[in-house]
Amino acid sequence: MTEACRRVGEQLGINRDTLRGWVKQVQIDAGQRPGQTTSERDRIRALEKENAELRRANAILRSASAFFAAELDRPASK
Repeated sequence: MTEACRRVGEQLGINRDTLRGWVKQVQIDAGQRPGQTTSERDRIRALEKENAELRRANAILRSASAFFAAELDRPASK
């Protein structure tokens, strides 16, 4: 595969290692090789993004909760 990738890469103007990576990923997606498929990788990336957003939302809610708790504990002014 390395020699074929080198020749095809030269013909297309693509780096040999880039082309080998693409071929490897296609083989993984086709189930011919073990590894993380493209759809699995995309799903994990989306879940990580959602997780980060939820962590930010929780931090905001904790801050707001602390703020309002402090407001309720403050004596009322006349």
